[in-house]
Amino acid sequence: MNAPDVAAGSASATEAIDWARVRADFPLLTRQVHGKPLIYLDSANTGQKPESVIAAVDDFYRRHNANVSRAVHALGAEATDAFEGARTKLARFLNVRSDELVLCSGTTFALNLVAYSWALPRLQPGDAIVLTRMEHHANIVPWQLVAQRTGATIKVAELNDRGELDLDALYTLLTPEVKLLGVTHVSNVLGTVNPVREICREARRRGIASVIDGSQAAPHRALDIASLGCDFYAITGHKMAGPTGTGALWARREHLAAMPPFLGGGEMIKEVRFDGTVYNDAPHKFEAGTPNIAGFVGLGAAVDYLSDLGMAHIEAREQALLAHATEELSKLDGLRIFGSARDKAAVISFLVAGAHAHDLATLLDLEGVAIRSGHHCAHPLMQHFGVAATCRASFAFYNTHDEVEAFVAALTKVRKLLA
Repeated sequence: MNAPDVAAGSASATEAIDWARVRADFPLLTRQVHGKPLIYLDSANTGQKPESVIAAVDDFYRRHNANVSRAVHALGAEATDAFEGARTKLARFLNVRSDELVLCSGTTFALNLVAYSWALPRLQPGDAIVLTRMEHHANIVPWQLVAQRTGATIKVAELNDRGELDLDALYTLLTPEVKLLGVTHVSNVLGTVNPVREICREARRRGIASVIDGSQAAPHRALDIASLGCDFYAITGHKMAGPTGTGALWARREHLAAMPPFLGGGEMIKEVRFDGTVYNDAPHKFEAGTPNIAGFVGLGAAVDYLSDLGMAHIEAREQALLAHATEELSKLDGLRIFGSARDKAAVISFLVAGAHAHDLATLLDLEGVAIRSGHHCAHPLMQHFGVAATCRASFAFYNTHDEVEAFVAALTKVRKLLA
C-alpha cells in the first residue's frame, strides 16, 4: 500500500508540506551504495544533516573561527556570540532557561556528569537507584560505576508483553531508600514512548530525583522539559540533524548550583590560585576546555531547521511511515517485531526466523538498505527477550513511503537467499 508523500501542515493546518522537497535538503540521501539508491533506515543511530547545517559549520570555519570567551578581538566575539546563540536556540526548543543548559558532547557525557557530580557525593551504602529494563547502556553503566564506589544498589523496573513499562511494578520499587530514578523517554530498540511526566510526578512525590534520557525523543517530538517535572534531562545533537559531538544536559538550577565541577580546566573558573579556585557560575562551571564550537553552531542551525518544519508535523510524518512499515512487515511469515507499545516512535526492531540479524543487515546493505543490527547498546533488553541481537529499521521525516515498499521488497528478496 503506497501512502501519499504530501501531508497536511506547515506554518498552518491548511498548508501542505512537500516532503520530497524536504528530502532534497539532505545531500547524503542522493548517493548510491553498491550501485543501488541509498535507503537510510538508521536514524535512531544518527540522523542525516540538512544542507543548512552543513553550510553553518562550513561558514563558521571559513569566516568566524576563533575560541570562545577568551578574546576581545572581532573573531572571538563572533565565535562566542554564535556559540551562546546556539545555547539560546536549544533552550527555546526545549522550553528551558539557557542558564540551566550545559552544553556537552551528548547524552553519554551528560549522564556521566549527573552520575559523578550529583550522585557520587550523595549516595551511600543502603541507598538505591532504579533503572528500567529498556535503558541504553549510557543510562546503566554510569550508575553501576557510582553504585560500586558508594555501596548503593540498583533495582530494575520490568516490562509487560507489549514492551511497555509495568508502571504499578515501577512505583512499587520507589521505596524510601531510592534516591535516583533513571528512565529513557523513548526506547531506542522498542520505540516505546514512556509516560515520563507521570513517572517523574510519582518520583517527585517520594523525594526521588529523576534523570531522563531524551536522545530518542528530541529528534521526533515537541519537548517541553519544564513541564515534565524531572530533575535532569539529556539530549544528543547528532540524532536531531546536528553534528556529532554535541548535546546538552538540562538540570534544575538548585542542582547545578550545588553540584561540584565534573572536569577542571579553562573556562570553568573565575579565579585560580594555588591555595584554591573560584569556580564559574553554572552552566559554565561544567564546560571546561574548548568546546565543539562549530558543532554547536551546526546544532543551532539544526534546531532552526526542525523548528521551521514543526515538530508536530515531523511526528505525524514519522507516525505515518511507522504505520505503513508495520503493516507491510506484519504480512511477512516468520517475522517477529519486538515492541508493540500503544505510544510508539518510528522504530521497528525485528527478527526473521532462521536468519541471523547481522546476515540480514549485510544482505540488505547490498540492496542499498541501511538498517542496524546488533544489541543496540541494550544488552539487558536483549536478555529479556532471549535474543542476542535484532535488526532495527528506524525512520525519520526525510524517509518516504516508496522507501518503505523498497525496504520490504529487499527484505523479501534476502530472506529467500538465507532460506
